Amino acid sequence: MQQAQFKKIGAVMILSLACAFSAQAQDKKPNVVVIGTGGTIAGAGASSVNTAAYQSAVVPVDKIIAAVPEISKIANVRGEQIFQIGSESFNDERLIKLGKRVSELLKQNDVDGIVITHGTDTIEETAYFLNLVLKSDKPVVVVGSMRPGTALGADGALNLYDAVLVAGSKEAAGKGTLVVMNDEIHSGRDVTKSNTFKVETFRSPYGPLGYVVENKLSFYRLPARPHTTQTEFDIDKISSLPRVDIVYNYGNVSRTAYDAFVAAGAKAIIHDGTGNGSVAEQIVPVLQEVRSKGVQVIRASRTGSGVVIRNGEQPDDKFDWVVTDDQNAQKARILAELALTKTNDPKELQKIMWKY
Repeated sequence: MQQAQFKKIGAVMILSLACAFSAQAQDKKPNVVVIGTGGTIAGAGASSVNTAAYQSAVVPVDKIIAAVPEISKIANVRGEQIFQIGSESFNDERLIKLGKRVSELLKQNDVDGIVITHGTDTIEETAYFLNLVLKSDKPVVVVGSMRPGTALGADGALNLYDAVLVAGSKEAAGKGTLVVMNDEIHSGRDVTKSNTFKVETFRSPYGPLGYVVENKLSFYRLPARPHTTQTEFDIDKISSLPRVDIVYNYGNVSRTAYDAFVAAGAKAIIHDGTGNGSVAEQIVPVLQEVRSKGVQVIRASRTGSGVVIRNGEQPDDKFDWVVTDDQNAQKARILAELALTKTNDPKELQKIMWKY
């Protein structure tokens, strides 16, 4: 009888120790919040061979997480649904709402990192916005997929796993908002979508910051431009953004879009020009007129990479115009919106465009 009691006590002690060790192991894992916004990573197709024809933003974030049980081995994860939309429907109001919620979570001691599941169409704009306005060194990772989870060769599960791994790592801290896709870690500043359907669509003109391979992340370069805690933009102090529009240029371009955007109340127009932000002869007086009405004119290039040289194609000093440096039009728009919350002086705007 006594021996049986000892055995029972011993079993209880072993179980208690096992529970204690399990709890300790759980405590050692990073705490990562996955915020769902929709997109292809939350999409579903009619059959397993539908990789481009499918309905996006239909699977809740909790189900996306549950479909990758391996995540529980690398982090304590919880999901939170903030939107359920295709990313082409992201607007300034939604950007601000997302940014404020991420900011709130980053301030919590029990949150070590954030992952945002996002549609790929505008992932680069959201990532750049967060890269400029968040005031924390904790990792924030934006992730998506090019194929819905129902497709053969779906990429979302591994992308999500890699994103959680990066968001929970100390190595990713202080590097700004990141985009993790297709085994690569990109800076939110540089990354852009380059193809309509390939899983390797995301590219940075200077290459990725690093890679995720076999549960290991490796960084090979660091962001050179200021971000997050180093910027003058603070999401907690932003309630709205001024209107900035983009006019795409082409042969035989007319003034119609410029006039419409000015009439609609644009505070700045990104002139998405050919080559080095070139301006067609018939558009030069149009942009001068736009500027005379107090609307900022910012020259970008539709080529997708390279630096737009000030006073190169056009006498920017003479016309009081601004150039984008190396940013594409959609990212220049994000930066211009934030810059206009600080100043309407074109000289100061130019400094901001060069700085970030």
